[in-house]
Amino acid sequence: MITLTAGEIALLVGGEVFCDKDLLVSKAPVFDSRLATPGCFFLALKGENADGHEFAADAYRNGSMFSLTSQRIDGPCIVVKDVLEALSILAAFVRKRLDKLIVIGITGSQGKTSTKDLLTHMLGAVGPTVAPAGSFNNDLGLPITLLECDDRTRFCILEMGARHMGDIARLCEIAKPNIGVVLTVGTAHIGEFGSREIIAKTKGELIESLGKDGVAILGTYDEFTPKMASLHQGEVILFGESADIQVRAADIEMREGRPHFDLVTPAGRDAVGMRAVGAHQVSNALAVAAVGTALSLPLELIASSLSTAEISSKWRMELHESADLLIINDAYNANPESMSAAMRALVLFAQERGGSAWAFVGKMNELGQTQAPQSAAIGALAVELGIDHLVEINAPEYGEPVGAMVIHQRPTIESAIDLVEYFAPGDVVLVKASRSQGFEVLAESLERAWKEKSGVDS
Repeated sequence: MITLTAGEIALLVGGEVFCDKDLLVSKAPVFDSRLATPGCFFLALKGENADGHEFAADAYRNGSMFSLTSQRIDGPCIVVKDVLEALSILAAFVRKRLDKLIVIGITGSQGKTSTKDLLTHMLGAVGPTVAPAGSFNNDLGLPITLLECDDRTRFCILEMGARHMGDIARLCEIAKPNIGVVLTVGTAHIGEFGSREIIAKTKGELIESLGKDGVAILGTYDEFTPKMASLHQGEVILFGESADIQVRAADIEMREGRPHFDLVTPAGRDAVGMRAVGAHQVSNALAVAAVGTALSLPLELIASSLSTAEISSKWRMELHESADLLIINDAYNANPESMSAAMRALVLFAQERGGSAWAFVGKMNELGQTQAPQSAAIGALAVELGIDHLVEINAPEYGEPVGAMVIHQRPTIESAIDLVEYFAPGDVVLVKASRSQGFEVLAESLERAWKEKSGVDS
């Protein structure tokens, strides 16, 4: 963060100062008092389950210079009407000050975080790069990420999520992106938006926000995203797998569950062998390559970065192998598109290893009235792909037994652990559900139970 005094911050956000105005802040704010360090300030946010004002003293003891609050507390603070709004105002000011900073905004129904991880790896080799931890993609996470930038930062990567129309437009007002990336328009959160058309309009807010000198980077994996080119008067780069696309993948092969392909751009052609798992990573890689193309990075650098990058965010196609059992922990979230991609990866791994494919699935939330048919379609896909065992945990909507596939229905995570008894060396296990289902616990429990069965030390 650029260095500011408490007095300057108070003036910017219209706050009342109850601390030394000359206190220097040089680090981005935190909203978890346990993460406070000298040089930062604390955001006293009121949530459903906790009031940040009660933790301001803990933050101060851990090093925060003061707290940004909505009420007077017993300790150094700046009082504002709305802490979140004040945070946005401060972030917008810092963004304006950092006029040489290149901001890349990423949105899409799936793939944002994986794309962010791949892009961070590539741009980190070019210059100082700031990117959010995990999926820090909303009114709280985006301003905090921006505030981590300073005069030395060359690139800032921002994920932009949305649950309502106008959400992305509001984030863009703060971030002023130079490059906007739309990966795809899918069905995630369709229960809240109502239709894919409205989802597309919301994602398009990122492209509409770009100035004429900005670059729009658009995927060609659905019928809505390419049409967003009409929303921008400046440069547009399309990515995909068709022969007429500017940035594309050719001769795609899957080896050990990982994509290998030739990256083709206006600069030429180079080979990519990814470490990331799943065929769906091809589109994410192409989005990153398109950003590199927009920035005029050497093709060799782009291709080598995609070949060496790993997905660093938790519970996204994580591979855990123990005693010849492979567990794919993809428990961070789920929607029909990502569920399909994960199942296809599961089948590839099982085919290569010669074992059975087990898919432990839970509810896909936020699909509204489409949840039942979308889930049934995933169940049908599991049959089509030849998955051996579909384990439905509190999710009978995936369907009844069909053909050779065995369906196991369990009411809870705990009741599904006993299925480890039927695992065999060479089997591959996928664990996937919406974030609220807490399936990372299931992945850990299955791994632990398998180690006990196999006599492997933990």
